Amino acid sequence: MSEYQYYEFQAVDRSLTQEEMSELRSFSTRAEITPNRFTNDYSWGDFKGDEDRWMEKYFDGFLYYANWGTHILKLRLPSSLLPLETARMYCHGDYLSVRSYKDQVILDFLSDCEDCEECEYDLQLSSFLSLRSDLSRGDFRCLYLGWLSGLQDDDCDEEQLEPPVPPGLQSLNPALIELASFLRINPDLIQAAAMVSSPLKDSAPQPEDLRSWLSILSLKEKNDMLEKILEDGLRGDQTPTLLHTNRFIQLWHSLRKNDSEKQKRRTIGQLLKKAATY
Repeated sequence: MSEYQYYEFQAVDRSLTQEEMSELRSFSTRAEITPNRFTNDYSWGDFKGDEDRWMEKYFDGFLYYANWGTHILKLRLPSSLLPLETARMYCHGDYLSVRSYKDQVILDFLSDCEDCEECEYDLQLSSFLSLRSDLSRGDFRCLYLGWLSGLQDDDCDEEQLEPPVPPGLQSLNPALIELASFLRINPDLIQAAAMVSSPLKDSAPQPEDLRSWLSILSLKEKNDMLEKILEDGLRGDQTPTLLHTNRFIQLWHSLRKNDSEKQKRRTIGQLLKKAATY
């Protein structure tokens, strides 16, 4: 059987400089390189770069898959949008791991299945990049799915408690559906996990909440915020938008009763037993 490997990196929060693009070109003469993207596939030979180092220096997302069954997704966010301690609650061995680099948090999702029958498909990183925005808004469903993917390992500890269950597991958006497929998560396991997940609409702020927050800000604070969002947005940098959205959502959550504290956490064994009934 011939080998096939697909590598794709994307820069979202800023574009690459010409110098950086030249640095990347030194690793491959035939890769597609743009100010926001590096893509290459291999039917022979191997990638000569270091994906972890590239995620630290250049890119916000990385996608890899090979015809022998390895699937990898990496996402990078500012630690101000996703605290390292929050991400660590959902870590599960190699299936979902997290590390920090300077002021960034880098998530690693892994699915490895040598016995799986691989189908031909043209999956691209763009299918997953909206997960970064979801995380910045406090939507941790992709983290929970990363943790959930490890439950299919025969060596998992069935007495271990699950992490906090995020709202909205009953209604996954397209990126989350793609992630669940990419990580090969049994749909019955997702259904069992979603039983205690509240509806997403119940945990989202409403327009009147935003208006109330804006009304307490000073005129200077509002003008400074708008100027920063527009100024950086014109350069293609959406980070200020995400930061201010995250600031509002964190305040909104702090003013509400923490439903996760009332939530009864299940064991892995209980989840697996419930999934087996479907």
